[in-house]
Amino acid sequence: MYWRFSRWTPHIEPLPERGVLIGAPHTSNWDLVLMVMVSWQAGVPFRFLVKNSVFWPPLGWLMRALGGIPVDRSADRGLVREIVAMSERGEQFALVITPEATRSKVEYWKSGFYRIARQAQLPLVLGFVDSARMTCGVGPHLVLTGDVSADMDKIRAYYDGMVGLRPGLSGEPRLADESGTL
Repeated sequence: MYWRFSRWTPHIEPLPERGVLIGAPHTSNWDLVLMVMVSWQAGVPFRFLVKNSVFWPPLGWLMRALGGIPVDRSADRGLVREIVAMSERGEQFALVITPEATRSKVEYWKSGFYRIARQAQLPLVLGFVDSARMTCGVGPHLVLTGDVSADMDKIRAYYDGMVGLRPGLSGEPRLADESGTL
C-alpha cells in the first residue's frame, strides 16, 4: 500500500532466509523508513543495529518493535556472538548494517558487516537507497570469499552511480584496510 502513494519504486530480489544486509548509501534518517517498507514488502524480518543512545522511551519501544538492536559502540559486548547464535538457532532474518555507521560522509566504511557475515557464515545482501533513480530495496547477495579486496571490488561495482538522499554525503564503498583477510 505504501508504494502506491510513494514516489519511490521498490526493487526486491529474492532474499536468503538469513543474511547480513548492508544499507548504502546511508545519508538520511529517511533511509530507515524506506528500508522498513522494503522489509514489509519482502516479507523477511529485518533486524538493524542502532547506537544505544537512541533507545530512550518511547522511541526505544518503537525501535525494538521495528527490529532494532541497541549497540554500545564504546565496548565489545559480544554482538558477533549474538548474531552467530541467531543464525545457529535457524531464525529467519536480514541483519541490516549501514557500513558508514553514520549519516555523514566518511572516508572508510566500518568492517563489522564483513566480519559478522564471515564469522556467522551468512551471505551478504546488498541493500540500497538510490535517489537518482528513486528506487530502494535489496539486490543480489554475495558469499564472501575472505579476499577482502576482491569482495569489496564487487560491492563497489554494485553501488557505483547510486546516490543517497543527501547526495553530498555519499562516499565510495571502501574499508581502511583491504589488503588482507578479515
